[in-house]
Amino acid sequence: MREVAAQASPRLPGMQTGTAGRKRAESEDVMGVINELGAKELAPRLPWPARDANKYTRGRLVAVGGACSYPGAICMAACAALRTGAGYVEVVCAPETVSVARQAALDLVVRCWDGWSPAAATLDVPPDAHHPRACLVGSGMDAADAATDGLVYAILECCACPVIVDGGAIAALATEQGRALARQRHERGRVTIVTPHAGEAARMADSLCAGAPCDGGDAEMADFALRLADAYAATVALKGPDTFVADPGSGEVALMGFGTAALAKAGTGDVLAGMMGALAAQGLSAHDAATLAVALHATAARCAAEDLTEIGVRAPDVIACIPRAIRQWGAA
Repeated sequence: MREVAAQASPRLPGMQTGTAGRKRAESEDVMGVINELGAKELAPRLPWPARDANKYTRGRLVAVGGACSYPGAICMAACAALRTGAGYVEVVCAPETVSVARQAALDLVVRCWDGWSPAAATLDVPPDAHHPRACLVGSGMDAADAATDGLVYAILECCACPVIVDGGAIAALATEQGRALARQRHERGRVTIVTPHAGEAARMADSLCAGAPCDGGDAEMADFALRLADAYAATVALKGPDTFVADPGSGEVALMGFGTAALAKAGTGDVLAGMMGALAAQGLSAHDAATLAVALHATAARCAAEDLTEIGVRAPDVIACIPRAIRQWGAA
């Protein structure tokens, strides 16, 4: 049974209040600590902009993805990033997707990935307080496309800023070369966040010759997230009705019990990736960016469901409700 925090104020949609619950995983083979985060822990992480902020100090996110078969994914990720506070969002996509991305939002910068490189985008330069930045890769990428692997490997190798690996890029990460590059990033002090759903997590485990839990409880899923985080030397946000966020070497897992069936729609994972990328681009740590994005994402979905029902919510509706979610968490 979960340890749920005592509630100190009225419960908002998708929000827990009070201090984090803590429990030890109830299994001899699981040594981690599971923390349930609430408003007391998450609300202070909101990156409210300073009065003298500009678009560069508010964070630049480069979102790489959008193969010709999946143009909408990178568009939704980029629009979600804008709504989550990134000051400058740049889309790098397949040539067939460029026109679609340019129509997605007037304030997006859109480039074709032919001839593009992370170094040309200055992603090899370490971020600082005046130029925080992050790179999201994988939303709308085709895992079966041979060119995908090379692009993902180049980003993992070159980017000095945080890298969020999502969607089709996870297949490239779940290889011997991808895992080695992720571990090298960790050794160099570079941040990597991975956002697998159950199927993608199983693929990551398969590459390690390790099994994934089948319908596991909190303890098993927390342990699974920790094992993936340690194996890939990356922060892992294991998505599901409950999402488990684990940092490499920490021995602790954040249990984000905010899920809603309104998010069981195509594209909502791309929205979450864009939100996570925006928060990382604004200078939040990997753990803070992942946990806050999950909380805001679920709250936005619940806000959308209030108007549209869980049946009717679509991924773009979640994007539209991000400001409502931010307002609710900001008032917590």
